[in-house]
Amino acid sequence: MTLHRMQPPEDPMIQELVRQASAARARAAAGTVSRRAVLGSALGIGGVAALLAACGTGGTASPTASAAGVKDVSGTDKTVHWANWTLYLDYDDKTKTYPTLDAFTKQTGIKVTYAEDIDDNNTYFGKIQAQLSNHQDIGQDIVVFTDWMASRMIRLGYTQKLDHANIPNWKNLLPDLQNVDFDKGRNYTLTWQSGFAGIAWTKDKVPGGIRTVSDLWKPEFKGRIEVLSEMRDTMGLIMLDQGVDITGKWGDNEFNAALDVLKAQISSGQIRQVKGNSYKEDLISGDAVAVIGWSGDITQINFEQGDKWQFALPEAGGTLWSDNLMVPIAATHKTNAEKLMNYYYEPEVAATVAAYVNYICPVVGAKDAMTSIDPTLVDNELIFPSASTLAKAHVFRTLSSDEETRYNKAFLATIGA
Repeated sequence: MTLHRMQPPEDPMIQELVRQASAARARAAAGTVSRRAVLGSALGIGGVAALLAACGTGGTASPTASAAGVKDVSGTDKTVHWANWTLYLDYDDKTKTYPTLDAFTKQTGIKVTYAEDIDDNNTYFGKIQAQLSNHQDIGQDIVVFTDWMASRMIRLGYTQKLDHANIPNWKNLLPDLQNVDFDKGRNYTLTWQSGFAGIAWTKDKVPGGIRTVSDLWKPEFKGRIEVLSEMRDTMGLIMLDQGVDITGKWGDNEFNAALDVLKAQISSGQIRQVKGNSYKEDLISGDAVAVIGWSGDITQINFEQGDKWQFALPEAGGTLWSDNLMVPIAATHKTNAEKLMNYYYEPEVAATVAAYVNYICPVVGAKDAMTSIDPTLVDNELIFPSASTLAKAHVFRTLSSDEETRYNKAFLATIGA
């Protein structure tokens, strides 16, 4: 993908937003917590129970799950309600506001009720599923789910089809994200942020670096390796290391072969622990020297602690996940929601968000816009990956309901959750 130098934004609201974002970035405190920190900490005992309870919710769409009878009141009610993950939108600690939301309201007159209500895909889905299946308004016009849960929402008929005429900026979505297997043509979802799972290590403890997942199993690293409790990432990387195309046709044999590797490395003590986002603390303390981890986390701790860690996609490839904007089936402000989505696909706005959350920005043009906000992030491959880097990242294929239940159960049993 070739990016061209952008002209300064003409919209005075956007110009002011860029100015504020640059100032807020300069004031950013070192203690920022990432969206994946919340996801990782959420998978405690309660999170595992919710995962097991929800992972079998497959089937077909509810007969009542249709948007045909929903009245869109956007024209008369200039509001939109958005449920997102905690700490997943630009926030100014000084003014205690979300600058991009304020700019959107000034630009459109639409007031946004923003709620950090989502702390886990399964637990939030469990809270709203009964209402969705009964074709009831959950009180949110936009929700944000990770790919596999977004796929479930579409499969069950719990989302409204987007009107691309209201979202002309959707064309700015990165080409590699425009046709995902669970939503061809992006009729029901738009990417909010994306991220890599790969390998990371402490540079002064592993001076030679790590090139493959198999390198994690070297004897000199015994007891100082950690892997993720997110099944699709840990298993995805091991499967890729074994030569499996995780985007294509594979089944029980391939999954079980990778699971055998994970079992062996846990039982031998090679793997110190299987963790969510808290592996960061172990990298910082030195208890772990190398991990299967998330790109945004490594960007974050390097920002906080100094440039001490290296993240890379293994030679065999890493995984690429995305969180997605969706309109629930009975939401009554769909047009307003689409206007908000369109706004966040303005390159300058997308860059403002990326400077705060430090995950992969899905918007073409945001890289050039970042020069006015934080030039140090422009060449960060974990926020603006090149085409060659993206080519090494693979989306774990969508699982059937039966596969999701069986594979999650086997994975959780293996990691002792």
